[in-house]
Amino acid sequence: MDTEHDARAERAGLFYGIAAYGIWGLFPLYWPLLEPAGAVEILAHRMVWSFVVVALALLALRRWAWLGELVRSPRRLGLIALAAGLITVNWGVYIWAVNAGHVVESSLGYFINPLVSIALGVLVLKERLRPAQWAAVGIAVAAVVVLAVGYGRLPWISLVLACSFGTYGLVKKKVNIGGLESLAAETAVQFLPALGYLIWLGTQGRSTFTSDGAGHATLLAVTGVITAAPLVCFGAAAIRVPLSTLGLLQYLAPVFQFLLGVAYFHEAMPPERWAGFSLVWLALSVLSWDALRTARRGREAMEAAAREAAAAAEIAAAEEAAEAAEATQGAEARRAV
Repeated sequence: MDTEHDARAERAGLFYGIAAYGIWGLFPLYWPLLEPAGAVEILAHRMVWSFVVVALALLALRRWAWLGELVRSPRRLGLIALAAGLITVNWGVYIWAVNAGHVVESSLGYFINPLVSIALGVLVLKERLRPAQWAAVGIAVAAVVVLAVGYGRLPWISLVLACSFGTYGLVKKKVNIGGLESLAAETAVQFLPALGYLIWLGTQGRSTFTSDGAGHATLLAVTGVITAAPLVCFGAAAIRVPLSTLGLLQYLAPVFQFLLGVAYFHEAMPPERWAGFSLVWLALSVLSWDALRTARRGREAMEAAAREAAAAAEIAAAEEAAEAAEATQGAEARRAV
C-alpha cells in the first residue's frame, strides 16, 4: 500500500512540476497582452497584485506564525529586502525583453541559470566542483563567447536574468522560509513603492489600468494569480518528486520560451546563434548526466548501507538467539543435576 501511495504521490508531483514550469514557460504569451502598458507599469501591477493574492492565500490557510520570527530577525529582514530587489530586476528585465522582441535571448538566461548557480556555489559558498561540472561551466563560457560574437555584443539580457535569478536563489536559501511565505515577504517590500508609482502614474493621466477598459484592467490584476499559481504548483511538486527529477523539469520553462521565440514570435536564429545555443545545451546535458549519475550512486550507497545494517541486525539476532538457547540448555542441565 505504501508503495502504491508513493507512486501516486510521485505522479501527482510530476503533474504539479510540469504545470509550474509550463506556466513559467508560457509567460511570453501573456506579457504582450498587457500592452499598451509599459514594462514598468506591468511590473508595478505584478508586485501589487502578487502581494494581494499571496496575502489572501496565507490568510485563508492561517499561515502567519513565520511572520513574528521574521520580524524579530534583522538579518533575515535584510536578506528579504535583498531578495525583493533581485526579483524586481529579474521581473522587470524579463517583461521588457519579452515585449521588446527578445524572447529567445530571455530563454537563454534560464538555460544558463543552473550554471550560474554552480558558479555562485564555488565563489560564495566555496563548494568544490566535480570534473563534469567544471566541464559544463567551461562549455557555457565558450557558448557566451560564441553568442557575443553572433549578437555583436554580450547577451546582457540573458546574463542579467541568469545572474539576478541565481543570486536570488542563493539569498532565498539563506532566508530559508517557504515559497508562499517568502513571496509574501518580498512583495510586501515591493508593495508600497509599486503602489505609489501606480498612483503617481494615474495622477499624470498615464495609467492604462483606468483608461483602457475593464478587460485590460482585469489582465493587469491577474498578474498576481499567474505569479502565485506556478509557485504553489512548484511547492507541491518539491515535496513529492526526487530533487533530480525536479532539476530536469526546470528545463521545460526555457525550452517552451525558446520554442515560442522561434516558432511563434519568429525571432531570427542565424547559424552562430544556433551554435551558441547548442553549446549551452551540451553543457546542460553534461550537467544533467553528472547529476543523475551522482544521485544514482547516492541511492546505491544508501541501499548498500541498508543491506549491511539489515545483515548486521540478522547476525545480532542470531547471536542473541544462540545465547538464549545456551542459557536455556544450561538451566535445563542444572535442573537435571
